[in-house]
Amino acid sequence: MPVRAVGWARSFPVNLGVREARRWCLAHLETLPWTGGAPDTVHSVLLTVSELVTNAHVHAHSSAQLVLTWDGCCLHVSVADHDPELPTPGQASDRATSGRGLAIVDAVADGWDAHAFHGGKAITACFHPPDEPSPLAREPQGS
Repeated sequence: MPVRAVGWARSFPVNLGVREARRWCLAHLETLPWTGGAPDTVHSVLLTVSELVTNAHVHAHSSAQLVLTWDGCCLHVSVADHDPELPTPGQASDRATSGRGLAIVDAVADGWDAHAFHGGKAITACFHPPDEPSPLAREPQGS
């Protein structure tokens, strides 16, 4: 079975900011046939882009390499930066004004992972169209 995929990539230096990354992402999302009927998923993707690009800029002090890949089943949203240290999701205090980025990604994505590579790391989140079940979904206990 041949695999058909489409993807886009762009670097967002700190001076371009998160807003430009969201705008760029939305323009590409609008080309996918399923996103018009999935505003909640589109919002979740854009929120994830905001969080991951912000993390690259603020914590890694680096440009964010944003890659979107649609493989027919999952929209992969990957952000790479120049810091090889993998993130450790923590618990922000009630009064903290930051520190919730990965918790947000975990809440809105169907799945995510992080991996280091020579010269940095990448965090990738996966989003499935709402009418397709996630292959990551677990079967209910006792079924």
